[in-house]
Amino acid sequence: MALIEMKFFSQVLGMSTAMNIILPESNFHQNIDNSKPIKFQTLYLLHGGTDDHTAWTRQTAIEQYAQEHMVAVVMPNVDLSYYTDMVHGKRYWTFITEEVPLIARRYFPLSDKREDNFVAGLSMGGYGSFKWALKKPEMFMAAASFSGTLDMPHLLSKLHPAMQPIREKIFNEIFGDYANMANGEEDLLFLSTRAKEAQTNLPLLYQCCGTEDFTYDLNINFRNHARNLALDLHYEEGPGGHTWSYWDMCIQKALAWFPLKRTTV
Repeated sequence: MALIEMKFFSQVLGMSTAMNIILPESNFHQNIDNSKPIKFQTLYLLHGGTDDHTAWTRQTAIEQYAQEHMVAVVMPNVDLSYYTDMVHGKRYWTFITEEVPLIARRYFPLSDKREDNFVAGLSMGGYGSFKWALKKPEMFMAAASFSGTLDMPHLLSKLHPAMQPIREKIFNEIFGDYANMANGEEDLLFLSTRAKEAQTNLPLLYQCCGTEDFTYDLNINFRNHARNLALDLHYEEGPGGHTWSYWDMCIQKALAWFPLKRTTV
């Protein structure tokens, strides 16, 4: 097992940034005379709005789970960006979907096959995970969202009055005129409808949310919309809030649900 913090210069962001990578321990001795290189299945694991690339390793046993499932894990830092090319900020969508996989595969033995790649995230990262899966479905076999902010137009229309001035500034920097976000490129309900109408071969989708979570209604909205579209969505809910104890359980369930191989390729 290797846990690596990689610091590198991003051409897209125009600055230095970081990501954590977990590489499971394979039986290298069995491959010492094998000319075929080992390449790992890969999970891109996305953090939430108040976290960074270290959150999953600090708050869960993701290293243990990666070893059990023989999957590499790539955890990039995107700040509070909602995995978006921000209107007033950095191009984090381009960074995460184009530059991160390219750099990760350049330095580490990661498979580029669709059937070997997966994406998951919590809260803001759940939104980013499903957006990545819906907009670039050719990259992933499956995607998972844990307590994701999956209906952003609904969330932003109901900002708490006490927090509105602060959050309005933040979301305007990210999305611009977010009052008109519905039926646009940052609206997951619109993206899923468009993908269905285009008969896109979407990744398998796994969604879970705690019934005491403040994102619960957003998750119900997306679940119902996906069911109406007859998308291949596996939905789970149960007691739980917006907490790491719940997400640690979710990542274990998602890894067991993903169509992972049990060996490296």
